[in-house]
Amino acid sequence: MTLFEDAVTLFEDAVETLGRWRATSEAADLARKRTQELLAAGPVAMTRRHRPGHVTASALIVDERRRVLLCLHGRLGLWMQVGGHCEAADGTLAVAALREATEESGIAGLRLDPDPIDVDIHPVRCAAAAGEPAGPTHHYDVRFLAVCPPGAVERISDESAALGWFTADDLPSPLADGVVQQLAPAFARLGRPDQM
Repeated sequence: MTLFEDAVTLFEDAVETLGRWRATSEAADLARKRTQELLAAGPVAMTRRHRPGHVTASALIVDERRRVLLCLHGRLGLWMQVGGHCEAADGTLAVAALREATEESGIAGLRLDPDPIDVDIHPVRCAAAAGEPAGPTHHYDVRFLAVCPPGAVERISDESAALGWFTADDLPSPLADGVVQQLAPAFARLGRPDQM
């Protein structure tokens, strides 16, 4: 099986998820449509080998006090939600987001809402695959809400310089573009009876 064949299930989930998702803002809807256009390339769009851009998954972690956990990205030097590249074995975008959130926060027992809260497209420089040079590309990031269990303690991963809890009115600087746009849909989602 090739790398692209391995990504078929993940690709099919991305197509289905974005096809049914009701965008939380006009900007998110535009990003959703652009991501659907990217997915016309097929399963390769889920991998770093697709140089015009590839789909990634991230999670905004929120605790019972409505604080958000942000990481200071070690390479970018910006505060942002946790997340990153999908792996073919993830099978779904939600599983990829939960895996990334657990790895990068060190918190076990996160509960992930399976419906995205946002989609954002941003330029990055990342390696296409092992042994290939880094270069400009774009992340088509599908973002989810993860709820932190009470009393959980975060642990810094190799990808972060720091982790910190912040309230919506006291966010750190420098802050990555797109973080603020996730807050309103995340907090609205917390008001649903099936959350928290």
